[in-house]
Amino acid sequence: MQLVNQIEKEENLLINTVNNTLRLAQEKVNFSIEVFVKKTIGISVNIRNSIIENVEFNSDGALFITVYNKFSKGVVSSKDFSINGIKKMLEIAINISKYSSSDFFSGLPDVELLCFKAPDLDLFHPSELNIKNAISFASISEKEAFKYDKRIINSEGSFFSNHITINVFGNSLGMLEKYKSTRYSNYACMIAKDNNIMQRDFSYSTSRKLDDLEKPDILGRKTAKNAISRLGSKKINTTRCPIIFSKETSSIFFSHLISAISGDNVYRKSTFLLHDLKKRIFPEWLHIEENPHIRKGLGSKPFDSEGVSTNIKSIIKNGILQTWLLNTYNARKLNLTSTGHSGGISNWLVSNKNISFRELLKTMKTGLLVTELMGQGVDIVSGNYSRGAVGFWVENGIIKYPVNEITISGNLKNMWTNILSISNDINMYSNIQCGSVLLSEIQISGN
Repeated sequence: MQLVNQIEKEENLLINTVNNTLRLAQEKVNFSIEVFVKKTIGISVNIRNSIIENVEFNSDGALFITVYNKFSKGVVSSKDFSINGIKKMLEIAINISKYSSSDFFSGLPDVELLCFKAPDLDLFHPSELNIKNAISFASISEKEAFKYDKRIINSEGSFFSNHITINVFGNSLGMLEKYKSTRYSNYACMIAKDNNIMQRDFSYSTSRKLDDLEKPDILGRKTAKNAISRLGSKKINTTRCPIIFSKETSSIFFSHLISAISGDNVYRKSTFLLHDLKKRIFPEWLHIEENPHIRKGLGSKPFDSEGVSTNIKSIIKNGILQTWLLNTYNARKLNLTSTGHSGGISNWLVSNKNISFRELLKTMKTGLLVTELMGQGVDIVSGNYSRGAVGFWVENGIIKYPVNEITISGNLKNMWTNILSISNDINMYSNIQCGSVLLSEIQISGN
C-alpha cells in the first residue's frame, strides 16, 4: 500500500509538471509544443556464486520538450522539474528552433490521430521494492542450477529486477494522457564442464505481473539443462540444408522486418523492401497482426511517443505486406498518415501451423536447429544476412548433438519466402510473439 501511495504521488507530480510546461508555453506565441515526462522506479539484483555482485535502486525521471516554431524544431530534455527549470528549458528549446533549418514536414501530429482517452491495458501490477526478496529470487535460480547436475561448475550470474514506469504526455492541441506499467525480469546463465570442455547457456523470463514470472527454481533447472545440452558441441561441415529458428531466436529473425518497413528507411530509400508494399514477401498462409491493446502485454501501450493512438492492424496478411511503420514526420515525407509507430512496434502476433515443436523437427527431418544468434551481420539496404550461430544438428527429426562455431547466411527476401512452417511453442517473453520457424534451406559455413 505504501508503494501504491508513493506511485500516485509521483504520477501527480509528473502530471503537474506537464501541465505547468503547457501553461508556461501558452505565453509564447506562434509556437506549438509537445511535452513528455517519464519516470522509472525499481530495483535490480545480480548474484554470482552466491555472492551479491550489485544491488541497484533506480529513481530516474526526465522531461522532454519539443517546440515547433512554424516548421523549425527545438528539442531539449532535463531532470529539473521546477518552474524555473521548465522556464529555462522552454527558452532553450525556442532558441534552438530559431536557429534550426526549416522543414515543411515537421510539426505535431494531426489532431484526429491523437489519443484523448487512454484505455486501461492492465499493465500496472506493483509489488514492494524489497531488496531481501529480490536477492532471494536471484539466489534460488543459481542454487537450483548447481543442484541439478554436478557438471554445472560455475555461474555467469543470476539476475532479478522489478521496475515501475510512469508516462505522461501532453501537447498544445489539448492532449494530456498518462499510463503506468510494471515489468519483472529474471535471468540466469550457467557454465557446464565435461572432459575439460566448458559450455554456457542461459534462460530468462519477463512479465507485467510478478506471479506470471517463471518461478526461480524452474528457471534455474532449465538453465542448467540448457548448459549441459551444449556439452560435446561440434563444428559441422559447410553445407546447405533446412534450418529451424527456435522460439528464442525466431523473434530476432522477424525483428529485421521492423527495420525493413520503418518509415525512416522507406523515405530514405534505404530498404530492400522499398517496392514491396502490397506485395507478397512471405508464404500465403503467414499473417502478422499487431495488437497494442493486449491486457498485460509486454508491448502494449495506449499511444506512441508522439501521443498518436495505437490500434490493432495487419502487418502481413496472406503473406502480403500491408503497411509501413510510420511516425508523423516520415508519414508526411511519404504523403501518408502516421500509423502510431513513433518509438517502435507493439505486440506482433505471428501466425503458426498449430503443430508442436516435436512435429516441426519431424517435418524438417535433417538439418540445423538454431538456439542462439551472434553478431549483427544484417544489411537492411540489400537484405543480405550473415550471423554466427549455435544450436543442434537434427537427423530424422531427432536432435543428435550440439553445434557451434558456424555462420548462417542468405538474403532475407529468400529466407522469408522459404518459410515452410511455424510451430505453436510461442515465445511470450518478446513483443514479437512467434513459435519456432522452419526454413526449407539456408547456407551454413563451418569446417
